[in-house]
Amino acid sequence: MDEVLRSARLALEPQCETHAEEMFAVLSDPAIYEHENAPPASVDWLRERYRKLETRRSPDGSEAWLNWVIRLPSNELIGYVQATVYPSGLAFIAYELASRWWGQGLASEAVRMMQAALVAEHGVQHFQAVLKKGNQRSMRLLQRLGFALATQAEHDAAAVEADEYLMASHITP
Repeated sequence: MDEVLRSARLALEPQCETHAEEMFAVLSDPAIYEHENAPPASVDWLRERYRKLETRRSPDGSEAWLNWVIRLPSNELIGYVQATVYPSGLAFIAYELASRWWGQGLASEAVRMMQAALVAEHGVQHFQAVLKKGNQRSMRLLQRLGFALATQAEHDAAAVEADEYLMASHITP
């Protein structure tokens, strides 16, 4: 999956080390850390992380680690989408956009583009995402994308924390 995925409004470029400087600026937006995590420590730290992820595989080779940066036609990077794909046909997804791009349908569009590629290229049939219970913006996004609260068995299997929800979406053939 090294090709660029395109729509009229977005391009999803396979993430690589050269994106680190532009993405550092995107990921320095304090609004995106309201519910969890923290910005990257430095451009160098992010560059090294991206370099390691360029293999697109877990160290043991059993999982596909697929990451894309989201670029507008203006050439501006606005965030990322990512997936960990398991041999079972399950993909855990995540996404992040700079706050100035929230509420414009861009995250939904980027996630849909990624999902379509994962179904076509990797045979993914199940998607899951974890979010903090207080993150209502992310909850609404996932619901618009057809996700629902996962079953208790799925929660247990994913070892979800008490302050998190696991959302799931299943592709029907």
